[in-house]
Amino acid sequence: MLISAAEGQSAGSADAAQQSCNVSVSGSPYIPVDSWIYPAVLRLYSLGFLNHVYLGLRPWTYASLSNMLEGADSDIEDSGKGPVTSEARQIYDALSEELDRDSKVTCLGNAVGMRVESTYTAARVISGTPLRDSFHLGSTIVNDYGRPYQNGFNNYSGAGGYVIGGPFTLYVRGEFQGAPSAAGYSPALYQSLANVDITVNPVTGLAYNNQATLPLGPIATATQGRFLEAYVSAQVLNHVISFGKQDEWLGPAQGASFAYSNNAENIYAFHINRIEPLYVPGVSWLTGAFRYEFLIGALRGHTLMPNPLYVSAASSPGEPNVINPGDPWVHVEKISFRPTENWEFGFERTALFGGEGHSPVTVHTFLRSFFSLSAPNGAVKDSRNDPGARFGAFDASYRLPFVRNWLTFYTDSEVHDDVSPLDAPRRAAWHPGLYLSHVPGIPKVDVRTEAATTDPPVSNSVGGSFMYWEDIERQGYTNQGQIFGDWIGREGKGGQAWITYHLSGNEWVQANWRRQKAARDFIPGGTTLDDFNFQVVKRIRPDVEINGNFDFEHWKAPVYLPGEQAVTSTTIQLTWFPGSPHRF
Repeated sequence: MLISAAEGQSAGSADAAQQSCNVSVSGSPYIPVDSWIYPAVLRLYSLGFLNHVYLGLRPWTYASLSNMLEGADSDIEDSGKGPVTSEARQIYDALSEELDRDSKVTCLGNAVGMRVESTYTAARVISGTPLRDSFHLGSTIVNDYGRPYQNGFNNYSGAGGYVIGGPFTLYVRGEFQGAPSAAGYSPALYQSLANVDITVNPVTGLAYNNQATLPLGPIATATQGRFLEAYVSAQVLNHVISFGKQDEWLGPAQGASFAYSNNAENIYAFHINRIEPLYVPGVSWLTGAFRYEFLIGALRGHTLMPNPLYVSAASSPGEPNVINPGDPWVHVEKISFRPTENWEFGFERTALFGGEGHSPVTVHTFLRSFFSLSAPNGAVKDSRNDPGARFGAFDASYRLPFVRNWLTFYTDSEVHDDVSPLDAPRRAAWHPGLYLSHVPGIPKVDVRTEAATTDPPVSNSVGGSFMYWEDIERQGYTNQGQIFGDWIGREGKGGQAWITYHLSGNEWVQANWRRQKAARDFIPGGTTLDDFNFQVVKRIRPDVEINGNFDFEHWKAPVYLPGEQAVTSTTIQLTWFPGSPHRF
């Protein structure tokens, strides 16, 4: 286990600290899902030097990552001195250094420790008209915590850190965000997309106030402070019980996750997460050890909720008595199994329920959404007993036979109003991928490809009214206007490809291509987006990182702007990783 004593202790007290350090009971924060640690661990796993990594349940805590790495050091030493071993050694050493910083806070016995995890500033300059509408036309920048961005100069400056005392952890990552004003959508486009979403007054035919998911112009300058993550947690019997804002990524893919990702702003939620594998005699003989997670919290930015109690009421022109504002709640359950060291599969369920003007958020409505597995009839759907909008997901990853240390196949999938994508594959959305951990003769290069579709060949997908949308929850699978699942959006097709040259365990040069297309029967005229990204991540000192990104994008969305639009985005981020924790 990768632990070390706190700095400044004597040798005797250091030994005592190590003996008293038990990561199964000590508090440990989650590693943010945008950390360099995840691609590094996934590559080490795909090279064959880790066997107990749960790809479909992220984030991990520092302590659980430490346990995953047990034995990897000796496996790397025993594998020989070839180029692949050298790559694995660089990754392991970089991870060990990061875990050593954390252990100096975790392993303090009864003392209270604090660590500033990182401080950073990012400058982003955008030219052209970017897209920022994952619920309809697509997004120029994805998996970015729903940060604001527009044409011109954008800035994000912040810091993250945590305090640990025994089994308890307080984690905070906040930043100041600035983005320019923009023209936004015209009233005509706003009305057109409201018609697609069926968010219009049935009497007047005019769109209701649904600017959370439709950015009607003008858009004001954004100057705000925001917590990306802020939570308190306690570690109890290999579970982390927490409340607040925290990251989630519930799928094995690198580019997206159908069930939950960081494409939107995190929600405030209550979480229970089994962070270490659980082995149950008899059951685990078939399924292997498993992990699970549960969360429940309120979504934000939902301004529309059909109220069936008023549908037949008399209406005067312009009187919004059919749509009431109200935010629904969401609960998510996920379980992942590892039958063998090469195979992982998981099942997930998401339910959006409640909302003002439809059904209250109570224990009763939660239990109905939790236990109901059948499709309700119209009378139930329009009543206070509505179980909500339910989505089921399935994912799997497999290190392929005969090329175990070379190729890893994985897939993510989700379906609406069915138990699982395995039960209704033709009605499901799919996101498969293939990862080559190193190129023959060029061990420092890896290649990853992923495809995605939310446009199944069934009639009820027409008009974007299936995946990520529901008749009651018409602003769908969103938080603060952005989809908190896969950026491919509603009734879309596309994918991504990456080629990465690794300079070291935590430095790289990468080229990435991303495509996203929305169907014509969803968005009038359809949309096409192609994005080419070049990234360089380099440590100019062991504790100072510079991250440079350049994006060139061209997109077509005739319903928005005529012709092909070109957008460039240049981002420079400077991050400092302080090395010394503090003890109280």
